[in-house]
Amino acid sequence: MIPIKPVPADDIPASRAASGPAQAALAFLKPGSLQLTALPPLSLYVHFPWCVRKCPYCDFNSHEVKGSFPEEAYLDALRSDLEQSLPLIWGRKIHTIFIGGGTPSLLSAAGLDRLLSDLRTLLPFDNDIEITMEANPGTFEADKFRSYRDSGVNRLSIGIQSFNSRHLHALGRIHDGDQARKAVEIAHANFDNFNLDLMYALPQQTLEEARTDIATAIGFAPPHLSLYHLTLEPNTLFAKYPPPVPDDDTSADMQDMIAELTNAAGYANYEVSAYAQPKRRARHNLNYWQFGDYLGIGAGAHSKLSFPHRIVRQMRYKHPQAYLDHARAGTHIQEEAEIGRDALGFEFMLNALRLTEGFSPNLFAERTGMSLNQIGKALDLAEQKGMLYRDHALIRPSDLGRRFLNDLQEIFLSE
Repeated sequence: MIPIKPVPADDIPASRAASGPAQAALAFLKPGSLQLTALPPLSLYVHFPWCVRKCPYCDFNSHEVKGSFPEEAYLDALRSDLEQSLPLIWGRKIHTIFIGGGTPSLLSAAGLDRLLSDLRTLLPFDNDIEITMEANPGTFEADKFRSYRDSGVNRLSIGIQSFNSRHLHALGRIHDGDQARKAVEIAHANFDNFNLDLMYALPQQTLEEARTDIATAIGFAPPHLSLYHLTLEPNTLFAKYPPPVPDDDTSADMQDMIAELTNAAGYANYEVSAYAQPKRRARHNLNYWQFGDYLGIGAGAHSKLSFPHRIVRQMRYKHPQAYLDHARAGTHIQEEAEIGRDALGFEFMLNALRLTEGFSPNLFAERTGMSLNQIGKALDLAEQKGMLYRDHALIRPSDLGRRFLNDLQEIFLSE
C-alpha cells in the first residue's frame, strides 16, 4: 500500500503540468467525493490485438492477422501510450504485468524484448515483479520462448482449452491435442511458473471426456490452472449459431468432478475459475479481484486508477488501426469517467466476491474510500439469504453464494 501524500500543484514539474496528461492528473488530484487513505497496488496490462484466427466463442478485442501485422508501429504506439499515461501514475511501482490478447506470442523475440525494455525504461518495477504472457499452442517455438524468458517474462498463461483434437476443432483453435501437449512440455522446460487455461462444457463433450482433459492437465503438474465453463457470449459466432452443449445437470457434474480432481491433486480453488498449488496464485489477477489498480495500454485496453478523492476508469480505442491513428496524435483514450459513489460498492463486490476465502472488511474502505455501512443493507440481505458469511475479520461467499454467484452479486447492484 502507498500512503497518500497531498501533491500541491506547485510541486509538479512545469514540463508535466504543461502537457495534456499532466493537466488531467492535476484535475484528478482535486478534492472530490471519496477519501482514500492509501493507494492500492498497481499492475500493468498490455493488450496485443491480433491472432491467427478468431475463435467462434471469443468476445475479446482480437482481430485476425491478414498476412502480417505492423509490429514496429504497434510497439511505437504502446510506448507513446505509456508515456502519455505516466503523469497519472507518477511515483507508483508496478507489481505485476500481464501481456494479453489476442495472441501476444505472435510477437517476434526482438519485439517482445523491445517492449519489456521500453517498460523498464519508463516504469519502476517491483523487485519481485510477476510478468505474465499469454501464449497459444499453435504459436509455440522453443527458441522463441527461451528468448521471451531471457527478456524477462517469468510466467506463461497457455491457452490449451482442451487436449482433445475433436473439441479443439469445434472451438476453432489452430492447434491439435499433440500440439497442446508439446506446448506444455516446452513451457515446463523453460518456465518454473505457468498457467494452463482449459474450458469445459464444450460442444458435445461428455463427462468422461471432460474428466480426461482435467486429468491430463493435472498430470503435467502445472503450478496454476484456470478452468472455465464455455459460455455463448453475445456478438460471437457461437451466439449466432449455438452449438449443442451439455445440459445444466451435466455441466454441474463436470464442476463437481473438477472440484474433486483438483482438490485431490493439491490445488486450492481460490477464485471462481482459478486453482493453484501453494504459493502459486496469479498475483496479477488477484490484484483485479481485490479491487487493485491497473493501467491498461494497447488497443481496447481498460484502466482503473485511484487518486486520493476519486477512482477513474479509462478505455483505449479498440480497433488496431484506430488505436494506431490516435497514438500518432497522442489521443489514445476513447472513454474516461469517474466511478460514482453509488456504483463503487457494487464494483468492489463484483470482484471481491469471486474470492473463495473472501476479504477483510477493512479492504472495502481502503479500496473505495467509503465506509462499509455504504453497502450495509445489501450485506444484511445476503447474509439473511444464507449466501454470505461475515464477522469482524472476514466477509466471504457461502457455498450457496458461490454456487449462485451472479444472484449474490446482483444484491449489491440494487444497493
